[in-house]
Amino acid sequence: MYAVIETGSKQYKVEKDDIIDIELTGKKPGEKIDFERVLLIADKNDVKIGTPLVKDAKVAGEVLAEKKGRKLIAFFYRRRKDSKRKVGHRQKCLSVKISEISAK
Repeated sequence: MYAVIETGSKQYKVEKDDIIDIELTGKKPGEKIDFERVLLIADKNDVKIGTPLVKDAKVAGEVLAEKKGRKLIAFFYRRRKDSKRKVGHRQKCLSVKISEISAK
């Protein structure tokens, strides 16, 4: 069984016991988190597609850690001007383990 959830304006395909990195939500490590915005739930033969959300569906997870994401590099270059600038950025994110997918 898998589900497609939306959080932080991004969509994630998740299964039970998956670990995903999402944007910060104000939760601390060890707390439970519920994803109410479920767009799709699929079992072996049964697929429920929301319009836009699946009614009474919920995906539950547990926050494992708050960490930094991968480094993104922005490189600005102006040809023939001897002008360039390199800027790096690492976004903070939450690592979440999916514990339950339920569709009532």
